[in-house]
Amino acid sequence: MNFPLVLLVLLVVTGGVWLWDYFVLRHQRVADSIEPWWIEYPKSFFPIILVVFCLRSFLVEPFKIPSGSMIPTLLVGDFILVNKYTYGIRLPVANLKIIDINEPQRGEVMVFRFPEDPSIDYIKRVIGVPGDTVTYRNKKLSVNDIPVQLEQDGDYKYIEGPGYIYAQRLKESMDGHEHDILISDDMPDIQLSAVHQFPNRENCAFDSTGFSCKVPEGNYFTLGDNRDGSSDSRYWGFVPENNIVGKAFLIWWNFNDLGRIGTLIK
Repeated sequence: MNFPLVLLVLLVVTGGVWLWDYFVLRHQRVADSIEPWWIEYPKSFFPIILVVFCLRSFLVEPFKIPSGSMIPTLLVGDFILVNKYTYGIRLPVANLKIIDINEPQRGEVMVFRFPEDPSIDYIKRVIGVPGDTVTYRNKKLSVNDIPVQLEQDGDYKYIEGPGYIYAQRLKESMDGHEHDILISDDMPDIQLSAVHQFPNRENCAFDSTGFSCKVPEGNYFTLGDNRDGSSDSRYWGFVPENNIVGKAFLIWWNFNDLGRIGTLIK
């Protein structure tokens, strides 16, 4: 369901009824008469829908994390808030930027519309900005030939399917953003059979040890923090600027772990 479109339709319908009543119908009603329900209900809901529409379209939008691709930063079941204006003000539904504010930076966690199916929202970490060359070989990441700093931080395990997945936990530092990632030694460096044909694929070179991609103008390269358990730019390509939704900044709820409430997203 295209919820922004549904919300816009409800706003137009309820707002139209409110305007019609204000300028036409109320002057035709007998004094002190009761409003018909089909006037009363839309008028009552209009201000609520207007507030929700404005908040969700221009300020913050809630999302739920559906998969483990961003473990350990984000867990399945986390409810997060996304800043809708930090990357520029966009028209609702059309997602067309009308005011520039900031551009996504390396290391930030970004929500965007999946390039292969824009009806689906994805969340990943920005690794490469336009013009960057992102290289990932033997599970070592570098940007513009500069290795990204890593520091061992123990082991990590999480449940996936019928059992546990065991991985190394490492601290990754990128342009002032320090965050945790997971690496599984028993997983291949890259699953070449899972690499799709995508726009600007000629900018990438793949082999059994990894890949190197030059990010085209107007696009971004993203990876999941769960490096061996994420479907991301190395498999389906670059994120166009027009697909950006916003910057994830806060975990506001998790039914399974109340201690995560209020956690800032690094």
